Amino acid sequence: MSLTAAAASPARPGTVATSRARADGLLLAGLFLAGLIARVVFALPFFAPGYPDSVYYLAIARELAAGHGFTIPFIWSFVDVGGHLPAVGTLPIASNQHWMPLASIVQVPFIWLLGPTYLASALPFWILGALAVPMTYLLGIDAGLGRRSSLFAAALMLVPAAATPFLSQPDNFSLYMVLAVGALWLCVRGAAGERRAFALGGLFVGLAMLARTDGVLLGVPFVVAFGQEQWRRWRSRQGSSGLGSAAQGTASRQSGVNGSGAGARATIGWAAALACFGLFLVVMVPWWIRDQALFGSISPSSSSGRILWITTYNEQFSVSAVTSPATFFAQGVGPLLASRIGGLVAAIQVLAGDPLGFFLLPFCLIGAWIHRRSPAFRPWLIYGITFFVFSALVFAVHLPFGMALHSGMALVPQAYLLSVVGIAAAVRWVADRRPNWDAPRAARNFTVIAIGVAWALGVFGTWKVTSVWSTDTANRESLMAAHPIAASDRLMSPDPGAYWYRWGIAGIPIPYDSLSVVETAAARYGVRWLILEKPYVVPSLEPVLAGTIHPSWLSAPLAVVPAAVGSGSDTGPLAAAPEAALYAVCLAPGDTRCGAAP
Repeated sequence: MSLTAAAASPARPGTVATSRARADGLLLAGLFLAGLIARVVFALPFFAPGYPDSVYYLAIARELAAGHGFTIPFIWSFVDVGGHLPAVGTLPIASNQHWMPLASIVQVPFIWLLGPTYLASALPFWILGALAVPMTYLLGIDAGLGRRSSLFAAALMLVPAAATPFLSQPDNFSLYMVLAVGALWLCVRGAAGERRAFALGGLFVGLAMLARTDGVLLGVPFVVAFGQEQWRRWRSRQGSSGLGSAAQGTASRQSGVNGSGAGARATIGWAAALACFGLFLVVMVPWWIRDQALFGSISPSSSSGRILWITTYNEQFSVSAVTSPATFFAQGVGPLLASRIGGLVAAIQVLAGDPLGFFLLPFCLIGAWIHRRSPAFRPWLIYGITFFVFSALVFAVHLPFGMALHSGMALVPQAYLLSVVGIAAAVRWVADRRPNWDAPRAARNFTVIAIGVAWALGVFGTWKVTSVWSTDTANRESLMAAHPIAASDRLMSPDPGAYWYRWGIAGIPIPYDSLSVVETAAARYGVRWLILEKPYVVPSLEPVLAGTIHPSWLSAPLAVVPAAVGSGSDTGPLAAAPEAALYAVCLAPGDTRCGAAP
């Protein structure tokens, strides 16, 4: 065949399908690469763990990689030692009484490969965060939203507004989001008849729970889907039982055709449901056995009361406050309801503000209303409602302090898809009333503008958050440069992980308690140094930092970071206080370092 004839002949279907598959593969690879570049770029302004959560997971990962098991050389909160002061304080301690282990486990192979570096710890989360971009696109295609809408949503996921800097940290944000989205997606496919997908969903729910305890809520859509199927089959059997034999035979034949009757083949079925639950147990049971053997409970922090029964968030960091069902319900109906409503409102504000930038929220709600009956978004809606209701009822005081964003990121990819749908619907509504509008073109333009605004918020949010992290780090470096501390000494500070990460100093946090309890904590752990930082100082130590009281067991400040002029924090009782100060702690017999105290 001549070249001319070959060019003129129609392309074979197999060739077209292969070319399309190749193009789709290149598109997905491009989306992943773009996501990876974005995660790296937004990690560069602060190339280190920025806050206690991320350094906690990093520290455990290094201990695991070194063969030391689930241990940690510092205490981030006394929740990790039962919520109280032990009779004899020891370091290191067994880790993960509260936080789950998967965010540490995923770092270990990279540490083995690249060494105990920050790059090794951050890289798996960059990869996971990048995966969310093509996953968003595929979710849209699977939901029938079309290539353009799916690409727009993927572009939003590339730089998810003010949530952007957290996706580059070695923390649960990227990890939990990808696992949760995968679980919800598998639930959609399973409910549509893919039994293997439904079974595999149990594995994803288990992994999500191994990342975050509340990941178990991702199992609710699976329970609802299977429960609805069993309800429909039971109702069909009940309806057919009252028919005559001839009518019953007809009904049975019809049910076999339409797949909804007693004789129909179930879409999910008991085998897939049991396999789903079994895979969930395969993931979680080993961890529960470890916790039960080591701590006497499969949920150690919950059993201590320091998580479930606190009435204010700061009680989580106390070692003396009584937290029990009695104290929880003693606050009365009014404060109890106010805290539940406040937690729910705070969760909505966090998710509406950080990943949606507030301006996308109305469009997301419009899209959710349009697709309220869509099977592709049903598990997402069920999980979203379950998360907000359960969290507001049980974990209301935790929601404003990280929980809402950590777990709520699971809702973001679908929220972006629905936002794109909502923008197009809003444009069509206006176009119906303005004949001179080109609706498709206007929808495209407004969506591109929305993406640009979200990206701008991502840049601004990253600058704002990393500025705080950088300021804290600079203050700590200033103190340590002025008066170095030996790595063998123990330090009490607002963020023990930060001092361990940069200077290798083991330490404990400052309890949110009275001055006498702080002294007791220092004595039991053999603390030799105390660092106070103005933004994080506990009330009992505010007069110490301000210089208005001076306990005998503390030295005069040995190093200080002067108050920042015009910082906005130089008002009230701490107006003249330094930004940070270092003190010697003299509780050991013969320690004379505090003799120069005024």
